[in-house]
Amino acid sequence: MIESQRLHLKNTIASLIHNCKNIRELNQIHSHVVVSPYLSPNDRSFLISRLFFYLCTVSESPVSLHHAKKIFNLIPNPSLFVYNAMIRANATKIKDPRSCQSLFLYKEMLGSGLVPDCITFPFMLKECSKRVDWFTGRSIHVHALKFGYEDDVYVQNALISLYSECGILEDARRVFDGMSNRDVVSWNTMIVGCLRGGELDEALALFREMKERRNIITWNSVITGLVQGGRAKEALDIFHEMQIAADTEDTVCPDKITVASALSACAALGAIDQGKWVHSYLERSGMECDMVIRTALVDMYGKCGCVDRAYEVFKGMPNKDVLAWTAMISVLALHGYGNEAFELFKEMEAVGVRPNAVTFVGLLSACAHSGLVEKGRRCFDMMRHVHCIEPQVQHYACMIDILGRAGLFIEAEELIRTMPMKPDVFVWGALLGACQLHGNIKLGENIARYLIDLEPDNHAFYIILCDLYAKSGRFDDQKRVRSLMKDQDIRKSVPGSSMIEVDGIVYEFSVKGSPEMLMEALQSVLMLLSNEMKIERNIGSIIR
Repeated sequence: MIESQRLHLKNTIASLIHNCKNIRELNQIHSHVVVSPYLSPNDRSFLISRLFFYLCTVSESPVSLHHAKKIFNLIPNPSLFVYNAMIRANATKIKDPRSCQSLFLYKEMLGSGLVPDCITFPFMLKECSKRVDWFTGRSIHVHALKFGYEDDVYVQNALISLYSECGILEDARRVFDGMSNRDVVSWNTMIVGCLRGGELDEALALFREMKERRNIITWNSVITGLVQGGRAKEALDIFHEMQIAADTEDTVCPDKITVASALSACAALGAIDQGKWVHSYLERSGMECDMVIRTALVDMYGKCGCVDRAYEVFKGMPNKDVLAWTAMISVLALHGYGNEAFELFKEMEAVGVRPNAVTFVGLLSACAHSGLVEKGRRCFDMMRHVHCIEPQVQHYACMIDILGRAGLFIEAEELIRTMPMKPDVFVWGALLGACQLHGNIKLGENIARYLIDLEPDNHAFYIILCDLYAKSGRFDDQKRVRSLMKDQDIRKSVPGSSMIEVDGIVYEFSVKGSPEMLMEALQSVLMLLSNEMKIERNIGSIIR
């Protein structure tokens, strides 16, 4: 074969590898490379390297790693490039956190005399993050320092991710603070690490410190993290700040994840006006209103008390999935529409959508809120024997709540005894609440004492026990529990508060303080009402 034809064949095979669609095609190409008499040894080496690289980095097939290993084992003296590709493939394609393949390859590579580079370390650290293996991760960190990659931004980002995943935020922050050249990934990784670690104030401080907040991931991470951390009001503030920035600067605009998180914040606050505004923003922006967004709208309207509006959004959803059906069932359950929830469940079954475990939590909650004991029993039995869903601890808690509210303490205790798992505080808490409701002092006292031993810092159990003692006239015992709480400094970790939405603004009132201007207005109204009441009393006494 002449030289031009050989080159043409080589380039054609390289193109086929690049455009390969599945492993079967790749095997055919591999066979052709091996047996073709028209390719030189250098051509074969080049093409097999391309095959190997494709299997390690491009192919998403679950068997691609197996084929890559076969090729790797045939290479007599793998180069650093080959080792890096194989380490990367193992770190990214193997989902089992117990896998140590990348570590074995790394040790083998060092033993062969090769020196790792800035490509090696990020993937090794990714492997340690996947396994939440801080001990090995520290060793890799030491190696990165030894080989002079302590200032490489990709290595530093991988270190921040590792220490954050392992819950060692102090070390993650130490790496972050020592960086001379941070990129967007650096900021995002550190912020997300703080959010996951519950350090919301630190995450917000980092967010405020960022000079360039043009990345949608940063905004979404902060908004979602605040919602999940119970700080929905601040999440909405960031959402509005994002819109202002989008209108005034050349920066990112909210996407579907942003909107879904904002709706969740409105749902948590009961901020219906803001929820409606987010809905209208969604329509004005022309953003695709997919199943996730529509389900979030159903949840938001339901939790804000607008059941009819939630149902209107739900009925307008094409091809509803199990999450959408479950959301609407949960809305009906929340507002005591037990029978309607079961009618909707029948409709769900009729259209062929299979319920999941969360669906039955909604149905059982509906029974509890509506006093449907017999339906609750049938539902609990149906989930196991009809839908093959084994009840989890949350289902048992719902069932105990149903029985407890109905005063069926013997049946509730028997159900707890037959649970296949250990009852948690929610199961016992449901029964304790029933004791408080029905004045079952003896059982309630035993449960409360057990829960106090289990969670000695939880104020709720002490307060319920005090209430039980007060209802039974045991005021000395009540004083004793109060004194115990005072001596041990047991108080609510989060002070009680209430919120109200006025003209689209959510105001919070708590023992820690309230908006000063609003308090002044409220005091004026209260003073006015007090004066009116005095006048009414004086007029009444004169008439009599």
